[in-house]
Formats: sequence, structure tokens, C-alpha cells
Amino acid sequence: MPRTPSLQLSRRALIAGTLAALPAHALAAAGPVVTILGDSITAGYGLPARSALPVRLAEELRRMGVQAVVRNAGVSGDTSGAGLARLDFSVQPGTAVCVVALGGNDLLRGLDPKLTRANLDRIIRRLKQRRIGVVLAGIGAPPQVGRSYARDFNAIFTSLAREHGVVLYPDLLAGVVRNPALMQGDGIHPNARGAQVIARRLAPVVAKALKGRG
Repeated sequence: MPRTPSLQLSRRALIAGTLAALPAHALAAAGPVVTILGDSITAGYGLPARSALPVRLAEELRRMGVQAVVRNAGVSGDTSGAGLARLDFSVQPGTAVCVVALGGNDLLRGLDPKLTRANLDRIIRRLKQRRIGVVLAGIGAPPQVGRSYARDFNAIFTSLAREHGVVLYPDLLAGVVRNPALMQGDGIHPNARGAQVIARRLAPVVAKALKGRG
């Protein structure tokens, strides 16, 4: 899930500019705000903007009869630590539910699962302090990384969801990651069809979380 300084800066500027262009009354009229805090999968790496996960998620929610504004707060290359560092910037006031979709780059870099868990724990705590609902999206560690590491990494998400009482979506790439027809050539990022599948599976979970905020 690659990152370059220029891309990171431009994405953050784009996020900030988009948020600034949407006044509070306009957001309220369009429905509750869902922010997806994530990495390149959220950001839509390798995809046209219209095919990125946040856009697809908004479409799927509308198909379910749920009106919501979905904000893209994904930055390619971000680890859980980087997401924590920009949390207050990226998850703007007015967010009803935040989908926390971080950890994939921690896994790729072989970071200590204890560190990943600590970062995600702090993210969840700060969101709850702000009275923002949380959907925690996990990412599945393949056994090739080592059974012990995979076990410890995969346990992060279930244990945090249980500890904090937040909604869990166990694996963001479920149903996509091992299907070449739904993945880009790098085998890491979903293609446009894959993003659509993720959005379709994630939408009911987000809709439930939004309902719980009502």
C-alpha cells in the first residue's frame, strides 16, 4: 500500500478542501456523515475517484434507502500510527460514524501486533470521547506470515471490538482478496469490481451503526 510524500500531501489537501466546501447545513440536509479512516484501499489507489470505496459505499447505502454523506479519509501507505497522528484532522466534526480501516500496512511491514492494537485502541477511545460511532474494519493476516503472528494480529480486531463495544466488520477484503478478477495486478488492492463488492458487503454494517446513532 504505497505512499509518496507528494501524493500524501495532495490527498490531505484534497480531503481538507472537500470538507471546507461542504457547509454544515448542506451536510445535515444530505444525511449523517460517515468518515472512512484508512489507507490506500480507502483512498482508492489505482482507481478513478468514482470507483473508490467511499463513493461505492455511498451508492450502496442509497440503494438500501439510507441517505448519508461518505467522506474519504484514506491516505495511501498509512499505518495505524499514521492514522492516529492525523485522526483529529481527518475525522472532522459532524461525523456520525467513523469506519476505522487501518492495519493493512502494519501487517505488510510486520509491525508488532501489540503496537497496532495500542494505536487502534487510542483511535477508538478518542472517537468515543467525541461521541462518534465506530465500525472497526479488520484485515485478515494470511498464514504465510507465520501462525503465531497471524493469530496475534487477527485477534486485535475481535478483542478491541468486544472491549469497546463497537461494531466489527471482521475482514475488509473478505470475498475479494483471493479472487484475481476482483484485485489489481499487485494482489494487494481491489480493482473497481472489488471495491464494489466490499461496499456492498460493508453497507449493511454501516447502516446498522447509523441506525444505532439515531
